[in-house]
Amino acid sequence: MERVYNFAPGPAMLPQQALETAAAEMLSYQGTGMSVMEMSHRSKGYQAIFDEAIALLRELMHIPENYTVLLLQGGATGQFAAVPLNLLKKTADYADTGNFAHGALTQAKAYGDIRCAASSREDNYTHIPEITLSMVNPEADYFYICTNNTIFGTRYPAIPQTGSVPLVADMSSNILSEPYDVSRFGVIFAGAQKNIGPAGLTVVIVRNDLLGSPSPLCPKVFNWTLQAEKGSMLNTPPTYSVYMMGLCLKWLRSQGGVEAIEQVNIEKARILYDTLDASAFYRPTAEKGSRSRMNVTFTTPSPELDAKFVSEAAKAGLVSLKGHRLVGGLRASIYNAMPIEGVVALCEFMKGFEKENA
Repeated sequence: MERVYNFAPGPAMLPQQALETAAAEMLSYQGTGMSVMEMSHRSKGYQAIFDEAIALLRELMHIPENYTVLLLQGGATGQFAAVPLNLLKKTADYADTGNFAHGALTQAKAYGDIRCAASSREDNYTHIPEITLSMVNPEADYFYICTNNTIFGTRYPAIPQTGSVPLVADMSSNILSEPYDVSRFGVIFAGAQKNIGPAGLTVVIVRNDLLGSPSPLCPKVFNWTLQAEKGSMLNTPPTYSVYMMGLCLKWLRSQGGVEAIEQVNIEKARILYDTLDASAFYRPTAEKGSRSRMNVTFTTPSPELDAKFVSEAAKAGLVSLKGHRLVGGLRASIYNAMPIEGVVALCEFMKGFEKENA
């Protein structure tokens, strides 16, 4: 069977080159006679795989030397608790811009004084609220944002200024899709299953001066200081997901890196949004100034037509286009591995569907 264009929000489409390499190495990784899944995480062979994945991430994101990279389990949701358990001393600020940002804010309230500094919740998260430096509590231990909101299809058009307050960012759904100056952040974390690799792995990038004083309540597996001391191997890491991460990062480097893939992502988003904006049949759900490049959310005139669209698109090899239940409608996730050809095919289908059902 030919591969489909998979518009799933995560786990998401992976680079074919990475999948083909993994398939070829499944039974015997580079002549070892065993799969990476069978290797001890303490072996020299696996340590080389692990170290290469981190080196590739540092190279592609230009991560400064005074930052530690951790490869952990627990997903981004686990970091909703890990962030306050590692950083919170008195108080922290959160921007509530989507379902996952709200979940992080709610989780953090279990551990201390948390203030919602900005929110678009009352508008059903259709935009990113303005955040100015005057809105940041200078006494806060950190300021928390989610750079791209997968469910609602919004993205920060600019990273807010937080002064001396460390900025913490959940980048799960747009990490590696555009360049970020890592030095502007105290902590960046991301679940892997969008742009990094398969589910089961979480990347945490933490500035070294923020290590060293976790809460006594912090479980060992979420303790960044302990994980840094143990090289992310306090417990068994998600070994195969790390291997796949390395393959996906090698593919990204072959495409010209983050700077080059950003231009591809801008073009993919332009093609799709131009199709939506030229139509009286489809309605984008995110406001123009906050539109995501990774997750494009829209509706047809009725829920019945939304369902028909999903069904007929799947028959055309365009799958996983159903919107999240909190938004409804449709959603096309166009992460790094989605080629421009997939977006063009979707837009041609959209035009034909509109003509037949308007």
